[in-house]
Amino acid sequence: MGNTRVFGQMSAEAIRNEAARLQALEELDLLDTPKDPGFDRIVRLIQEIFSVEIGIVSFIDAHRQWYKASAGMPVDEMPRQDTFCRYVLDSQNPLVVQDTLLDERFRAHPAVGNPPHVRFYAGFPLKTEDGHVVGTICAIDTRPGSFGKRDLRVLKELAGAVMDRVALAKLAATDGLTGLSTRRAFREEAHRLVEQALRHRHDVSCIMLDIDHFKSINDKHGHQVGDAVLKAVASLCKDQLRAGDLFGRLGGEEFAIILPHVGREDALVTAEKLRQILASTPIEYGAGSLAVTASFGVTATSIIAKDVDTLLAQADAAMYCAKETGRDRCEGWGRTKDAADSGARRRVLKSGRIIINERRSTIDCTIRALGADGANLAVSDTSLIPPRFVLSIEADGFETECRIVSQNRQALDVSFN
Repeated sequence: MGNTRVFGQMSAEAIRNEAARLQALEELDLLDTPKDPGFDRIVRLIQEIFSVEIGIVSFIDAHRQWYKASAGMPVDEMPRQDTFCRYVLDSQNPLVVQDTLLDERFRAHPAVGNPPHVRFYAGFPLKTEDGHVVGTICAIDTRPGSFGKRDLRVLKELAGAVMDRVALAKLAATDGLTGLSTRRAFREEAHRLVEQALRHRHDVSCIMLDIDHFKSINDKHGHQVGDAVLKAVASLCKDQLRAGDLFGRLGGEEFAIILPHVGREDALVTAEKLRQILASTPIEYGAGSLAVTASFGVTATSIIAKDVDTLLAQADAAMYCAKETGRDRCEGWGRTKDAADSGARRRVLKSGRIIINERRSTIDCTIRALGADGANLAVSDTSLIPPRFVLSIEADGFETECRIVSQNRQALDVSFN
């Protein structure tokens, strides 16, 4: 398990610094957002300017390095403990490795001896105005290389361009590919709609949907076809919604809908209608057509769910359950195992550790939602995590036994014992 390690305590200062860094990253609201042409141009510039095979713009949470944009890399993220960039994150300074085989930190690294066979690395920290390192910009090659002071100045300017783009992205209200609300704009409007519903005591429901096997579509047919699928799914669903419904693209293939004046059972009817339309409509692209399905999770305001974060967390957990039980189906929050016992969740971005193997090992995780009775955790791979474990949140001085309620490959919904 690549990011499993012997259990040990971080220093109090390191815990505080990491908590503040993750809070700064959370405020940017960039993790797992859709690709952006502006960031894509920057990584292509890295390839051209430095004559390297790989360019990366990344953001780093508690357990992984996630690539907002990459050129020359076959994956979208990497466990934090397995990355070169963790040294940039820890030192908060640039790092240049002209030949990895001559550097004792990296010569035995799996990415050196195995694909992509990294021999050269230059990384520069991405810093917020308050000085928190939230990610990196990297130039990487399979040949040793030199990197002088001028090169470092150019990489610094590109890092500045990335953070300028981050600032612009925060202002965007419309997703450029689908024409739907961006995640930030969706959350702001959803908050208004939920507050209004609570004030006037009317129902409001939330639907989350995720395209099934979307990665395999991209891998088999290419990203242009993947983009065509995203646009078609957005269009098909939007045609079935009312003018007052809120529809947003939250992540790569993940969408959310807020339905004002609609209770959970009626929202399930809407979700089922959307599911059937997607499943029965071939999506055309240049060379042919594809059959596409999606999994849906549905919830509504209740005594427990009185805010957007809880609604999204509940709908997300129900959607995971739909994925687990076969995909191409709808699942309501009240129907999921242990849902009735789970309390309100608030959206967070915290560093956590999953403690296993009789406390001899831990797995880094990122806590994405947290409540009194449970949490949603993101990890690099859930397959080797046992059904019960201990969760530690060092920044909060918190530790408890957990039981997995639902999961997919990189996420766990857990209840606290």
